[in-house]
Amino acid sequence: MARRKSYAYPVPHATIESFKAYVMRQEGYGTDPARPENVKYEVARSLGVPLRQGDNGHLRTEEAGRVGGQIGGAMVREMIRMAQEKLAQSGSTK
Repeated sequence: MARRKSYAYPVPHATIESFKAYVMRQEGYGTDPARPENVKYEVARSLGVPLRQGDNGHLRTEEAGRVGGQIGGAMVREMIRMAQEKLAQSGSTK
């Protein structure tokens, strides 16, 4: 049996969840600061994807990807924006 590699996040997982909530608030989704991981349910609802707590074996890969892509894409865009802003402030424009 193959062993799964555990991934060590470069920042604490709670920080990633807080960043996700921040980004999704900027995108217009309501998030509960005490439960930022629940934003995926609001995103799924807005996309018409029947995501629910617990087992989601009924979801097609495309449906799960739409939810994750919406969230991940927004997070990547924000990280790029932040990096560009930091470069502009430091005077580096290579």
